[in-house]
Amino acid sequence: MTDTSVDEMSFETAMAELEKVLGQLERGDVALEESIALYERGAALKKRCEAKLKEAEEKVAAITLDGDGNPTGLKPVEGA
Repeated sequence: MTDTSVDEMSFETAMAELEKVLGQLERGDVALEESIALYERGAALKKRCEAKLKEAEEKVAAITLDGDGNPTGLKPVEGA
């Protein structure tokens, strides 16, 4: 487990650490208190990954296409 803030992690970094956390929890070879800390870190990492995926989905959805399916730009952001 790293000391890096979850909020600063890229999707790839958060996903890699989440996989490590899950591996440790699945093996069950950590003390109860450490298991709780790992679970909490894992929950935060999962939330970060979900947020980054949603952000990427919104960016992809904002791409507009012309009649031939070629990207022409981005849709205006709502509320901007």
